[in-house]
Amino acid sequence: MTEFAAALAAFLAAHAVPASPRVRSRLVGLLGRGPYLAGYSILSLALLGWLVAATRRADTVELWAAAPWQWHVTLLAMPLALFLLVAGLLDPSPLSVSLRPGTEPGPAAAVTRHPALWGFLLWALAHVPPNGDLASVALFGTMAAFAALGMPLLDAKARRRLGRQRWEAMSRHTSILPFAALLGGRARAGALRRLVLPAAAAGLLDLWFLAHGHALLIGPDPLATLRAFG
Repeated sequence: MTEFAAALAAFLAAHAVPASPRVRSRLVGLLGRGPYLAGYSILSLALLGWLVAATRRADTVELWAAAPWQWHVTLLAMPLALFLLVAGLLDPSPLSVSLRPGTEPGPAAAVTRHPALWGFLLWALAHVPPNGDLASVALFGTMAAFAALGMPLLDAKARRRLGRQRWEAMSRHTSILPFAALLGGRARAGALRRLVLPAAAAGLLDLWFLAHGHALLIGPDPLATLRAFG
């Protein structure tokens, strides 16, 4: 468990850098925005790879027994998680995490103000039931908490950057809770038509993970594991 603890600590420490405007601005000033983003992305992927490998190598301390229903939770939740993650990263948004910051929130904001973080949160929570060992629960539980805490922190950061009045004008038609703005009539349902391509991309990504991707990148084959219970 020592390697797992070190990998998890390193991953969390690396992701605390963007939360500190002073540290981030110094690194951007020293390296330039492009090299900083490229270097940070490479570091994040490397640390994530180490963390996954360390989790698999950790001593197995079973907290609960495996059961078929646990895998069904993951299989049912992942299409929505991938949709929110893909839509959030590809949709322009000055209010949350996105590969395209933009000046106005895109259609994904009608679903939730923080789609990428909700996708990450659902991914983490959906992987807790079928992974009942201590290291996996610590990993996915920490990731879920990391995503949940990021939402109010990003709200505060965007409010400071945009100014309270502009932030309130932008966020009026969004909600933190998924679909709450749509159900409350504050967001336009017509915006969802522009999310067809992200939904299709997420669906294809989900199928690829089920067919080959999960076994190739992570190790366990979820469908083969589920069939083994039969």
